[in-house]
Amino acid sequence: MNSTSPRLEAVTPANVDAALALRVHPHQTENVAPVAHSLAEAYAHGETAWPRLVFDGEELVGFLMAFVDIQWNPAKDPADRRSGLWRLNIGAEHQGKGYGRFAVDAVREELARRGAREMYVSWEPGEHGPGDFYRRLGFEETGETSGGQTVGVLGIGPGGAQGA
Repeated sequence: MNSTSPRLEAVTPANVDAALALRVHPHQTENVAPVAHSLAEAYAHGETAWPRLVFDGEELVGFLMAFVDIQWNPAKDPADRRSGLWRLNIGAEHQGKGYGRFAVDAVREELARRGAREMYVSWEPGEHGPGDFYRRLGFEETGETSGGQTVGVLGIGPGGAQGA
């Protein structure tokens, strides 16, 4: 990371072009949708999507999108509402510098502020998938899948599985 602290910013007309230009490593493109796809989803799911850019100083280093209080599987359990990390893209040249951990922590803090007790994430399994990264951060596999992806959960607040 640079000498400044990373921070989150909303996507605005002033930074949207930089956001759209953000690219992950080529071998990761099968594991995460491009920012343009995520922003379209954020627009379509405006009530539940929370997209943010990760900056270090004036440099854009990543993109994240959280989901807030969605009905997970209404056919199975209509009361099962979840929040979590929907998308995480760290620019190829910025990976391995702590920005992914910062982004996950920022989402955890925002969800805890909103009263969530658990934070969910799903990931593509496989050699270049981010499963090891999420497990190192404390996510535990639930045994569920979502669209073929592995689902993990992390306790984040009072009453959460792993505390605050």
